[in-house]
Amino acid sequence: MERLRKKDAEEGVSARPVTDEQKAAIAEVRSLYDSKIAEQAILQQSAMNGLLGADPAELDVIAGQFRRERERLASERDSKVEKLRGGTD
Repeated sequence: MERLRKKDAEEGVSARPVTDEQKAAIAEVRSLYDSKIAEQAILQQSAMNGLLGADPAELDVIAGQFRRERERLASERDSKVEKLRGGTD
């Protein structure tokens, strides 16, 4: 850890401690987006069950759509968490 701190200091990166308020806001954002991602998993499972025996290409398209949506939500979540860590809204 000390080497990483030294390297960060040399590169001009400073570490700011996260306040309790920021921690609570980050936990809230993570909880919200984790629930949205879980909802997407349930929706995907339901859609796949409704398409039993369907064309594999169609299943791949639907799986891809759900995967992109989950990735978008995860990216959004991470972006908001970084904003909160930086102290900006």
